[in-house]
Amino acid sequence: MLKGKTAVITGASTGIGKEIALKMAENGANVAIIYIGDEGLAIDVKKQAEGFGVKAEVYECNVANFDISKSVCERIASDFGTVDILVNNAGIIRDGLLLRMSEADFDAVIDVNLKGVFNMTKHMSRSIMRSGSGRIINIASVSGIMGNVGQANYSASKAGVIGLTKTTAKEFAGKKVTCNAIAPGFIVSDMTANLPQAVVDHANNTIPLKRMGTATEVANAAVFLASDMSSYITGEVIKVDGGMCM
Repeated sequence: MLKGKTAVITGASTGIGKEIALKMAENGANVAIIYIGDEGLAIDVKKQAEGFGVKAEVYECNVANFDISKSVCERIASDFGTVDILVNNAGIIRDGLLLRMSEADFDAVIDVNLKGVFNMTKHMSRSIMRSGSGRIINIASVSGIMGNVGQANYSASKAGVIGLTKTTAKEFAGKKVTCNAIAPGFIVSDMTANLPQAVVDHANNTIPLKRMGTATEVANAAVFLASDMSSYITGEVIKVDGGMCM
């Protein structure tokens, strides 16, 4: 489905990003795995991706830093040639009620979750435009659609990602580049692994499908948006949330 394509995925060493990278590789795409922190985890994803017979490389990058992300994007373009797909997945949380939230926690989340998307899209755009059928996929959240108590920073950042997605879609359409967002709901991940069972049970009861989603289900949506099957879809927000936000 993606044979011969090259995909760049941020935050790809764990969780949803890892699953997206591996699902892209499974479908034939070469993958640039962007991570920050534990290099061993990123190398493990690289090895798994290479098991599908594709090229995979790892790059450490703080996407919130304009100059560093520019340098990494230049290296990726040099290593792979044309880049066809960019998945802006990197994100952090610093939860807390607005009245108690520090400026540092607000800024940190905005810098990574929103400015990071701007940085990577800006620096990777020329390469993606040269592909002739580029795809940009931004990982938003249902929190950016409906808000969430204790996540003023996170919800604001993801709402910003949705607005940035729609503007990018309009600006890049003339270059045959589509830009869409995926808004996951309650997904099984490292972030949810330590939640009290009562919280999980309450969440499941509010989801029409009565269960949490999986990273694979988010990755499947990303592969669809990266493929030719989505060639006439741009500026959309696809919720992967079991009906939680409708």
